Amino acid sequence: MTVIDKALLDSVSEQALNSRRLRMNFNFHQQLDDPLNRLLNAMEPGSYFPPHRHKNPDKEEIFLVLRGSVLIIIFDGDGSVVSSTEISPEKEVYGMEIEAGVWHSLIVLEPDTVVYEVKKGPYAPLTPDNTAPWAPDPSDVEAVKEYMEKLRITGS
Repeated sequence: MTVIDKALLDSVSEQALNSRRLRMNFNFHQQLDDPLNRLLNAMEPGSYFPPHRHKNPDKEEIFLVLRGSVLIIIFDGDGSVVSSTEISPEKEVYGMEIEAGVWHSLIVLEPDTVVYEVKKGPYAPLTPDNTAPWAPDPSDVEAVKEYMEKLRITGS
């Protein structure tokens, strides 16, 4: 049994702050091939979540924000923003379920943000057909920074 308390959130947030990608997972599932993946995802502003989808294998994702806030952005197949939703316990918007095959990303709005995420296992790395061809590659730091700022402005 693992208790999800402030100490655990603080520990994972500290690891995120010190990681190159400004995020860190804490997995509750024992193995990556478990039929249900459950994890904390601690993240900091500036962490890039390239737009992606989960299709073939189809997987829904459920996010519950435990602390902080994120902007969830939904795209059409051409990369146009369809909708955006700020998820924040302080705003009484706690989470979102994203259907399989839907293009999405998120922007971290506050330091020490932690979400609880659930999706069907086993873990499958994103394949090229599930990564958005219209979004910048994570290695292009300047393009990523500009893109995230554009999404933040468009989505707010």
